[in-house]
Amino acid sequence: RNVLRLSCITMERCVFFVRIDVMGVGFDNLTKSEFTARAESMLHNGERGYVVTPNAEIVYESIHDDGFRALLNDASMVLPDGAGVVLGAKILGTRIKEKVAGIEFGEEVCRVLAKNNGRLYLLGSKPGIAKAAGEKLAQKYPGLVICGEADGYFKDEKEVIEKINAAKPDVLF
Repeated sequence: RNVLRLSCITMERCVFFVRIDVMGVGFDNLTKSEFTARAESMLHNGERGYVVTPNAEIVYESIHDDGFRALLNDASMVLPDGAGVVLGAKILGTRIKEKVAGIEFGEEVCRVLAKNNGRLYLLGSKPGIAKAAGEKLAQKYPGLVICGEADGYFKDEKEVIEKINAAKPDVLF
């Protein structure tokens, strides 16, 4: 059930690639630099979407939850985050170019944002962690704008969504 997809980095540079099925989850068969270029293109073109980074355990969980599997498969980009995914694809007879860890991809996105004074909003974890992470990221990537943060222990989802929208981030982690 592998699916041919098209990704355009620029109007002059489009690439066809295959979304490779590993136990019901389709992984985009791109290198880290190709994923980064795709993210940069999405940002440049104002495209909306979301990126997921499933590892083998997440794939296993998705076997038992159709809604979760659909959430993974509907993502703009599905990165193979783990050697287990790459090995699983190989066992199933398909080659994935390389493992692309979510943290490494996140670092690349921060680098891309920093080049253009891009805005990043951090959501999740315990109180104070997102703020501390934002300070470190802003220091590591001059030009990156941390436009807001919120911990993951909120009761009112609507209020958090309003704060995120008011901050006008280019990317939400």
